Amino acid sequence: MTYLAAVLLVLGTAFLLIAAIGVVRLPDPLQRMHSSTKAGTLGATLLLLGVILASNVEELGSTSALTILFLLITLPIGAQLLARASYVSGAQLEGLEDDPLASELERSVSKPKELAEDP
Repeated sequence: MTYLAAVLLVLGTAFLLIAAIGVVRLPDPLQRMHSSTKAGTLGATLLLLGVILASNVEELGSTSALTILFLLITLPIGAQLLARASYVSGAQLEGLEDDPLASELERSVSKPKELAEDP
């Protein structure tokens, strides 16, 4: 049982590290959002499952299960709202030749303040 808990803890830490690297290294907001929500949720879930197996506290199981359920319900909604706000605000998207949402959503064409000012 402790070996399984250790494996879950190591895997959870690895997924959270991958999510953090993705947030730093990926080029546009939508890709960073994808990295943080997908790998971050899986990493946090694996860590919580590892903590449940490693500890002998009875109440920890229900608290961790509710935390996992909360993450699985709220993170996809938050990611969707973040992606929509990023798209509508006119953020530059990498690797997208044609825009499939152009007919569905209005998109701002103004550049962010930092990019608008040329030195």
